[in-house]
Amino acid sequence: MAFQDIQILRMCYLRGPNIWTYRPVVEAWVDIGELENHPSNTIAGFYDRLHTLLPGLVEHRCGIGERGGFLKRLQEGTWPGHIMEHVAIELQNLAGMQVGFGKARETSGRGVYKVVIRTRQKEIGIAALQKARAIVMATINNTAYDLASTVAQFKAMVDRMCLGPSTACIVDAATDRGIPFIRLTEGNLVQLGYGAKQRRIWTAETDRTSAISETISSDKDLTKQLLSQCGVPIPQGKIVHSANDAWQAAQDIGLPVVVKPIDGNHGRGVALDLNSQTDIEAAYHVAINEGSEVMVERYIRGDEHRLLVVGNRVVAAAKGETATITGDGVSTVEQLIETQINSDPRRGEEEDFPLDTIRLSEHQHAVLELQRQGLQAHCIPEKDRVVIVQRNGNMSHDVTDQVHPEVAHVVALAARIIGLDIAGIDLVAQDISKPLQEQGGAIVEVNAGPGLLMHLKPASGNVRPVGKAIADHLFDPKQNGRIPVIGVIGTQQSSLLCHLIAWLMHLNGHRTGLACQDGLYMNQRQTSTQDARRFDIAERLLINRAIDAAVFETSALDILDDGLPYDRCHIGVVTDMPTPQGLDIHDVHTPEGVRNVVRSQVDLVLPQGAAILHAQDLQVVELADLCDGEVIFYSVDANHPVLKKHQLSGKRTVYFRDNHVTLARGDQETLLFHLNMEPIAQLLQKENIQLPTLLAAVASAWALDIAPLLIRAGLKNFGKTPDDVAQQVARMNA
Repeated sequence: MAFQDIQILRMCYLRGPNIWTYRPVVEAWVDIGELENHPSNTIAGFYDRLHTLLPGLVEHRCGIGERGGFLKRLQEGTWPGHIMEHVAIELQNLAGMQVGFGKARETSGRGVYKVVIRTRQKEIGIAALQKARAIVMATINNTAYDLASTVAQFKAMVDRMCLGPSTACIVDAATDRGIPFIRLTEGNLVQLGYGAKQRRIWTAETDRTSAISETISSDKDLTKQLLSQCGVPIPQGKIVHSANDAWQAAQDIGLPVVVKPIDGNHGRGVALDLNSQTDIEAAYHVAINEGSEVMVERYIRGDEHRLLVVGNRVVAAAKGETATITGDGVSTVEQLIETQINSDPRRGEEEDFPLDTIRLSEHQHAVLELQRQGLQAHCIPEKDRVVIVQRNGNMSHDVTDQVHPEVAHVVALAARIIGLDIAGIDLVAQDISKPLQEQGGAIVEVNAGPGLLMHLKPASGNVRPVGKAIADHLFDPKQNGRIPVIGVIGTQQSSLLCHLIAWLMHLNGHRTGLACQDGLYMNQRQTSTQDARRFDIAERLLINRAIDAAVFETSALDILDDGLPYDRCHIGVVTDMPTPQGLDIHDVHTPEGVRNVVRSQVDLVLPQGAAILHAQDLQVVELADLCDGEVIFYSVDANHPVLKKHQLSGKRTVYFRDNHVTLARGDQETLLFHLNMEPIAQLLQKENIQLPTLLAAVASAWALDIAPLLIRAGLKNFGKTPDDVAQQVARMNA
């Protein structure tokens, strides 16, 4: 029996924290049709076929929480939506994009499921679900499926679309420290932190990397001049302008020499240990094709090393080795290069690979190296003959623990002289565990934006936490790149409440951004009239370096459509529990369904933050247990039982007593102001502010450590200039 195809009804990408998880996910609605009547344990041979095709599914724990958990569910009987979830996750894992979260939940429509998977890239997540459907249907109907081709396609997508490994290791290290990030482009430009606290990275370059220093480092001659003037050992060298000039310079410097482009990279065009006029002149022609000018310099005997300097400290070191092939008496040089060198999984054409593939048609310095040994690409070396193909550019062995302190000092000094906060320093030494001077070693290059993969995936030795070193360089131990973020959800004057909170933050000295239904505001100035609850508009606040606090209004529909625009918040305000009206498009029809959406605002409160909850809405009160931080209840009724219970435990509340707005911590009360105070009465009438809205604003400001005196003055002068308020506060203090 052949089953009809599963239908994917729609898919959406939730970019921010959502009802499923804190991380971005793809949510698909799938209609499994007649398969609703055929769980996996009723389809003959299905389990064996799927397990054989995707043996990695054994690692999926599923809801059981143990290895093989998902396979157990398959044997017991589960439905295609759930199976698609796990297949889509496994496809991403096979492509090298490690994810693990997924959900499959029934909707109110028979046979229709919401299938949710974590993804690090929207396009890959969507494609994974589409391919997962094809795989599940092929396995159910016992038809062939070319998994290898699919995995190859996904690997290509990961290489093309995802963050490179150097950038990813920094982002992962920052995330481990609780530092948020925003990917600013489709490439490797990433923002760590929010607003004024942000830092930016572009692979291993940071916003501390000077453009002048980067330009200096790309000019090898200028770099050597500066290093030499500061006493750093370098090889003697000279810029040359012709092949004959190169030979003359080599004679002046003394053989053997190195010929290299003055502004090349990745070792391209570099020829080492040259002793003859023929080799030197040939090397010149190769080098000039790789750079704007050519340098001839003294050859330093020893091994090439790459030392990574981060913030004036050596954090990793790798030793190079000469790339060689060994003859078998049958294969040509070109064939041996493919089987013995390019087969190394660390080699590839993309920047993500720590080592380049060697193609003789593209690496003329390798051709010259072979010619010096009397060989060409088509030659067949005799059995067991070792042939040098490339003498440099193969840094793959970790030697960090062997670096002599004096070497580390000289290398860090070189980075400071050039002015780079992160630098890859290339040096040649016979023994990295000894000072350079006593062995005639020297620094040969200083590189900006160094690759990190050699330290993350060394051929031997220890993996080095270079991403952590860079994250720690950008952020001090007590910093996490966060600015105060306030999120507000509800239907009771939530836009007005956001304006009040933003105003009080503004008066407290914060350059405050506001994203609400009325538009986008920067420091009390409206910059957009569009509904700024939308993710793409609201996120602009977090990207803006001029902002050091941000207030966001959101709604249940916004969370369901896109997710929240921030990963965590300091203050989460819930004024009331919305109704399900308008949420049926997301299959939310009940108060419990709405609660699962609204709870996202409270789930995101940081441990050092606070949830501001309306005590007179019992559904809102029930969210208190979900908060990782403090909970502050507010109520018009000073004797409300929720407030009383909260006060008895010594916690903070805000309420009205005898017409006074009152702050309370346990049984200690502070009368903030009387409602009949003329400026307050005028404010309530002019702005039509409801009393719960006023209390929520006061509670939020109090949670943000705004002084009660400033809260009172700010509310009395809502809408006036900060100077007017400052003068009034000064008069009150006097």
